[in-house]
Amino acid sequence: MEQIEVFQLSNGIRVVHQHLPREVIHCGLLIGAGSRDELRDEHGLAHFLEHCLFKGTRRRKTFHILSRLDAVGGELNAFTAKEETWVHASFLKNHLERAIELMADITFNATFPSHEIEKEKAVVVDEINSYLDSPADMVFEEFDSLFFGNHGLGRSILGTPSSLASFGTQDLQRFRNRILHPDHLVFACTGAADPEELRRMLEKYFGQHQLNRIPLRRRKPTNTGTRSRTVKKDIHQVHYVLGFPAYAYPDEKRPALTLINNILGGPGLNNRLSLNIREKYGFAYHIDSTYAPFSDTGIFSIYLGTDRKHLRKSQELIWKELDAFRHQVLSDKAIREARQQLCGQIAVGQDSGNAIMFNLGKSLLLFDRIDTLEEVYARIHAITPQEILEVAREIFDTTRMTELVYEPED
Repeated sequence: MEQIEVFQLSNGIRVVHQHLPREVIHCGLLIGAGSRDELRDEHGLAHFLEHCLFKGTRRRKTFHILSRLDAVGGELNAFTAKEETWVHASFLKNHLERAIELMADITFNATFPSHEIEKEKAVVVDEINSYLDSPADMVFEEFDSLFFGNHGLGRSILGTPSSLASFGTQDLQRFRNRILHPDHLVFACTGAADPEELRRMLEKYFGQHQLNRIPLRRRKPTNTGTRSRTVKKDIHQVHYVLGFPAYAYPDEKRPALTLINNILGGPGLNNRLSLNIREKYGFAYHIDSTYAPFSDTGIFSIYLGTDRKHLRKSQELIWKELDAFRHQVLSDKAIREARQQLCGQIAVGQDSGNAIMFNLGKSLLLFDRIDTLEEVYARIHAITPQEILEVAREIFDTTRMTELVYEPED
């Protein structure tokens, strides 16, 4: 592994840099706050803030922000999730200071002019409508709501047209100031940046800003009992999601569930759900499973898109695979191959500088450390068949499952 350096700026922002001998540098500011950190009257504000960071600062208008890196062949972007917001950039290594200055400017100096805010509301409403036009996307939004209830994790990241309508400059300023706490900020960088130059630039453009000193407080969600809902839609195929409460990031059982997910419905074409339901029976074009951990909880889900006449049989086949995990110990050969596959996928992912940058930032934010690949591989190879069995019995609990079905109107 190339050398990794971790240090802290004078205002408390943590920095992680991995040197990679490449012409392109990837860097990003990770803000450990997202849609779950909104108050009840702020639904969609985290995502809207991400959009409005690009709409003008004390020294730049929108055009100058959008052109600053694009003019030299670079990219500037951002995204919002349930528990995080990223502002990130990719560019040739000789433009490092240009990128860092720009990212600091939009993060700390965005002015949120009223006329730009109103225009951007229309853009986000169009984004919301694009989701409404896609049942494969909307089913996950509604599933989260069913699964988490009125908790912040159950709200859509985008908000609603009515919630957006109420947002103004002061709302954006207040929310930005609230989430910019040193405990929630990590700057991550990969590429051939000189470590001393990187430190100097970050201290100059990021380290001099005053940050909020009151950390965010989160309410842990609860999920008890079975929930099931069927919704009629003007669609042609059934969209089905089955989910269970799962482990949070800090849980020691997280690696075992990650391995189960990879075997069951991960990205490999040889995952069990795909081989059985798609390849053997031809019941579905798209079926997969997902394990999404959060800071204090998690969710394990299976998605299926199929013809209505195949839904019941597909559900039976899904439970046949889940029951196999709950009642049968994996053979030595099966777990050896599963470990090997997951380690290989991680290695392939490490070939992307952008992916490495995101992983470094999240690792430092969540665990305050950076594990080497060797440590990650060792943890995977330490997973035993008995541990897989115990985790499957704990997670795939029929008394705690949630189901959502989108089916065609009669």
